[in-house]
Amino acid sequence: MLTAAGLVARRRAAWILAAILGPLGVATLVAMVLLWPTGDHGDLKLSNPYAVAQGVSIDTGTVQTVGQSGCADGQPASQCAVAVTQPEAGGPVVAVAMNPDVMVSHGVKAGDRIRYLNLSRLQQPSATPAASAPAAPSYVFVDFVRTVPVLLLAGLYAFVVVAVARWRGLRALVGLAGAYAVLALFVLPGLVEGKPPLLLALVGSTAIMMGVLYFAHGISARTSTALLGTIFGLGVTALLASWAVDAGNLTGVGSHDAASLVSLGGGLSISGVILCGLVIASLGALNDVTITQASAVWELYELAPRTPARRLFSSALRIGRDHIASTVYTIAFAYAGAALPALLLVMLYERPLLEALTGPELVEEVVRTLVGSIGLVLAIPLTTAVAVAVVKATGAARLAPAAAPETAG
Repeated sequence: MLTAAGLVARRRAAWILAAILGPLGVATLVAMVLLWPTGDHGDLKLSNPYAVAQGVSIDTGTVQTVGQSGCADGQPASQCAVAVTQPEAGGPVVAVAMNPDVMVSHGVKAGDRIRYLNLSRLQQPSATPAASAPAAPSYVFVDFVRTVPVLLLAGLYAFVVVAVARWRGLRALVGLAGAYAVLALFVLPGLVEGKPPLLLALVGSTAIMMGVLYFAHGISARTSTALLGTIFGLGVTALLASWAVDAGNLTGVGSHDAASLVSLGGGLSISGVILCGLVIASLGALNDVTITQASAVWELYELAPRTPARRLFSSALRIGRDHIASTVYTIAFAYAGAALPALLLVMLYERPLLEALTGPELVEEVVRTLVGSIGLVLAIPLTTAVAVAVVKATGAARLAPAAAPETAG
């Protein structure tokens, strides 16, 4: 039962947290309004790779059989492969010319759903082509249709999260949708319009974390503590990322997508895109360690409410050290997995290790790992210290002094 002193302590801790997070929230909201994109991309336009000319359509069908057609002597089968496909719109089967790279890397089999260019309605030239010239295919492979397996996987993910975490898991999924909305409506258009990338990253990330943490975990001193640690880690990450992009001369030339954006010109800064990406990439890991660390402090306190603050901090920090080690591995392996094709190329180049790690193919992943890990590691002791102070202020004082035992007369 709360004592009068306990009520005062809890109220004081709540006011301190509100005094810190309230202005941060207001500043974030004001910054979002000031930085909100206008929707005007200017001259930045990129043609849709799936746009088609008049008379051409992209159709969908199911592969019936796979074979070869028109193979020259000595020509690899992958370069003349065709997929006999039943169009979903109906009609007779068509022979779709397959991409040789697809046939070598993955292949196609009966039952696969594919998209293909339908060139059959184009007006044929009146002149008869030379007998030696091969006829151009009327149907050309574009891509696989992956809608069903991806939706099944997404449904399974949502089911597992809700089944295990219940309402909190459902709220986390809704919060995730909100986070992607902030990225899609605020951060990405802002980058295209040339808004300051560091401000976009910090404001967008802070807004995401405030929404996600409070929505998924509820409004409480524990959540506010985790949010403070997360914002601190974001600040450290942003400062390091800003320095690393400049000092490391990260230009994005090692990425095909970045190179495509460079060609657009305008106010889009590829270095700014990289900087923004370095900050946003740290969100998930920071959220994980700070909420876990705050929860660890509260659970340790509940088990032993009379533990001194210093001992509570030391116990929680030991948990944090284990979490640091495992999370650093998680970040490193996640980025290594994403960069696996580049790692294979670097291995085949047989370049010196240090030169390879600082080369254009890998340097962004290396910097992302280092910057994110530093911010994560520094956020843990701060979150632990704030959590100990808050839990002692809001909880320890509720322990009423033990009643003095009656002495026998």
